[in-house]
Amino acid sequence: MNAREFFYLVAEMREAQKAYFETKDKHVFRAARKLENEVDKEIRRVREVVNANPPASVMKIPGD
Repeated sequence: MNAREFFYLVAEMREAQKAYFETKDKHVFRAARKLENEVDKEIRRVREVVNANPPASVMKIPGD
């Protein structure tokens, strides 16, 4: 996933979260959770890449 795709995924996730808090609909909740899981998965993937090949001037990403 590139940065633009990640941006749109996060934007879609936030819209789903907002919709859930407005409606409390269980289907909207499931959609929001699915998007959150996708975002979390991509964050984990990028952390692994960055931490496996850190530039000399970059420290490890917190949370690892």
